[in-house]
Amino acid sequence: MPAEGIYINPAVVAVGAVVVVVIILILANIKIVPQAYQYVIEFLGKYKVTWDAGVHVKIPFLEKIAKKVTLKEQVLDSPPQPVITKDNVTMQIDTVIYFAIFDAKMYAYGAVNPISALSNLAATTLRNLVGELELDGTLTSRDTINAKMTTILDDATDKWGIKVNRVELKNIIPPAEIQNAMEKQMKAERDRRETLLQAEGHKAASITRAEGEKQAAVLAAEGERDARIARAEGEARAIYLSKKAEADGLKALVEAGVNPIVLELKKYEALVAMSNGKASKIIVPTDAVDMTKANVMFSEVSGLGSVTKPAKDDPVPPKEDPCCD
Repeated sequence: MPAEGIYINPAVVAVGAVVVVVIILILANIKIVPQAYQYVIEFLGKYKVTWDAGVHVKIPFLEKIAKKVTLKEQVLDSPPQPVITKDNVTMQIDTVIYFAIFDAKMYAYGAVNPISALSNLAATTLRNLVGELELDGTLTSRDTINAKMTTILDDATDKWGIKVNRVELKNIIPPAEIQNAMEKQMKAERDRRETLLQAEGHKAASITRAEGEKQAAVLAAEGERDARIARAEGEARAIYLSKKAEADGLKALVEAGVNPIVLELKKYEALVAMSNGKASKIIVPTDAVDMTKANVMFSEVSGLGSVTKPAKDDPVPPKEDPCCD
C-alpha cells in the first residue's frame, strides 16, 4: 500500500513561530530591579519612568534601560593634591567623601560624569578653604574644614541627585622641613612640660616637707609646754603639800602648848639642816636673830643651856729616859 504523506499547514507553522517569538521577547523583556537600585527607562530616546525595586516589563525595541543606579552610600577617596595655605606653605591633602544617590533621574541627566564632577568640586573647595587659613590653623581646624566642605558640596550636588553625607580630611602632609621643625617644636614642648612637672613635683615635695617640719615643731612645742606645765603643777603641788605639812606640824605644836623657846630651837635646827654644809648663804629672819641674842645673853648670865665643853689642855709629851737609849 502506498504510504500516505503528512500535510502541514504553512499558516499554522507561521502562527506558531510568531507565538514562540512573542513569548521569547516577553521573557527577554521581563526585568527584575534589585533592592536599593533604580532603573532609568527611556522611550524612543526620551526619559519615560524610573523603576524601583520589583518586577517590570519593558516594551521591546521601543524602551530601553538608560541607566542602572544604586542608592547605597558610596565612598569617593580622592588622591592627595597640593594645597597652598595663607602663609604660602604647600601641603598634600587627600579627602574622603561619603555620598549617596537619592534621585536616579537627576543623577542620569544632571551631569555627564557626576562622580568626576564631585571629585573636582571637592578639590577646588578644599583649596579655597585652606587658602584662607595658615599652617597651624589648617592642622588644628579639621572639624571646621570638614563641616564647611560637607555643606558646600551637599548644596552643589543637589541638582545631580547626590546627597553628600560627610567629608573627612584623610591626611595632611606638610613639607619635609616643616615636619622637622614641627618635630623639634614638639620635642621642646615635651621637654618644657617635663621640666615644669619636675619643678612642680619638687615644689610640692618642699611644701609638704616644710608643712611636716612645721607641724612637728608645733607638736614638739606643745609637748614641751604641756611638760613644763605639768612639772610646774607638780612642783607647786609638792611645795603646797610641804608647806601644809609644816603648817599642820606647827599648829599641832601650838595646840599642844609648846614653849615658844622650843619653837625657836626648832627654827635653828631647820636652819642648820638647810645649810648642811652646802648653802653658801643663809638668810635669817630678824626676829630669830634677836631671840638668839637674848638666849645667848641668858645663857652667859645664868650658865644654863651651855652645851659647849671647855677645851682640854694640850697633852704633854712624855720625857725620854736617857738611860734606856
